[in-house]
Amino acid sequence: MIELLFAFHGLIGAFLATLFWSEKASDLKSYKAIRNYLIGAIAGYIYFWLHSEYNFPNALMTIVFGYFGKDILESLFERFRKKIES
Repeated sequence: MIELLFAFHGLIGAFLATLFWSEKASDLKSYKAIRNYLIGAIAGYIYFWLHSEYNFPNALMTIVFGYFGKDILESLFERFRKKIES
């Protein structure tokens, strides 16, 4: 049950990231935003497996991890793509 709380905190972080880049309200329900929400929730769930103890620092770090989850994945994919192409 606590893993759902971590996933929810990741979703909150992804929602905050989407709020900052969105220009209008319809951007919050676009495909890019929904993809960002899903990645944030998955990032929160992954953080649960890294740190399974729920306390204030882990809750805050889960939100941060959800906020930057999309950027982290894009960076990893770009790094792997460059290695595959060369």
